Amino acid sequence: MSTSLSPIEKNTLWDLAYSELRKALLSGKFRPGQRIILREIAGELGISLTPVRDAVNHLIAERVLDRGTGGQKGGASVPELDAAQFQQLTFLRADIESRLAYAATGNITNPQIRQLELLVDQMKKSIDKDNKNTYLDLHRRFHFSLYEHAGMEVVTDITEILWLRCGPALNAVLKDYVPNLKQNDYHSAAIEQLKARKAAEVADCIRNDITEAGAYIFEQLSLSKSV
Repeated sequence: MSTSLSPIEKNTLWDLAYSELRKALLSGKFRPGQRIILREIAGELGISLTPVRDAVNHLIAERVLDRGTGGQKGGASVPELDAAQFQQLTFLRADIESRLAYAATGNITNPQIRQLELLVDQMKKSIDKDNKNTYLDLHRRFHFSLYEHAGMEVVTDITEILWLRCGPALNAVLKDYVPNLKQNDYHSAAIEQLKARKAAEVADCIRNDITEAGAYIFEQLSLSKSV
């Protein structure tokens, strides 16, 4: 298993292990159904099993992960999403995140827009590389860097929970979805509308980005169920 987690310093280990695992899930570094093996995660992070186990148990309590067969001392797994569940998450994301994007447009500065533009440039360069985790991490950073300017912390927290559920599904289909990303670059379009301070258009770009990808993933999940 290769999750590309970064080693962390040995202070407040539980919090840091929890943060790294959430980041990995948000970036789609785990696949639906993938086992989370505590010993492997601890080795990648360079820490002992105990803080990793505590972090995993917390994610299980939040219903982000499913418990493994070994009870609290065992590992966990990434939940499988069915098509109907994913569609519900997409509806919520499209509505909530478009509102965040609308609000952010009125607050973001030109230098901050430039930082988002640099992220989009990096996304374009990474999309054809074999390791799609880089793209997914940049993708996460773009969206949440935009949303933080909305000044709506509670809504952003809710959005993060939805991403934790959707991230693994993005991992599963990204390779096949690449042509769609190249054809409809909603991230670049959002940048141009941000520069023009057109809040409704920025919101539409984010909504279209989510709904188009969501429709594709919904179709793939539906097909896999019928096989």
